Amino acid sequence: MKVQAIVLSFVFSIIATASFAQASSYVGVWKTIDDNTGNAKSHVEIYESGGKLYGKVVKILNEDRKDAVCEKCDGDKKNQPVNGLVILEGLKNKGDYYGGGTITDPENGKEYKCYIELEEDGKLKVRGYVGFSALGRTQYWYKVN
Repeated sequence: MKVQAIVLSFVFSIIATASFAQASSYVGVWKTIDDNTGNAKSHVEIYESGGKLYGKVVKILNEDRKDAVCEKCDGDKKNQPVNGLVILEGLKNKGDYYGGGTITDPENGKEYKCYIELEEDGKLKVRGYVGFSALGRTQYWYKVN
């Protein structure tokens, strides 16, 4: 019995460590790029809370948008400053990626289903979609720190 308990404890610690290691590679500040202009747009900090990943805007890079608010957002995000706004919510570890959560586009106020996945070159693939993932848009974010 003791051997089984030790083995189970060891297995669970490996799983927890692997899960934390995967989450920690997503955690940090990421630079977003404007789809239309190709210019750097903002910095989003991805953080872990309660076993899920979240992301909030921590810096707006366009001086003209520094004081932007989410005018078209619904609920508690309506008319909130974009700087500080949580835009990624509730992403769960799915093995090779994090998904099952949402992303909010502060420009149009819409919320989309979302998954994120680390690419081999270190970029973060961010996919927002409606219904199923084939109907959506992909952005690539770049790690700042």
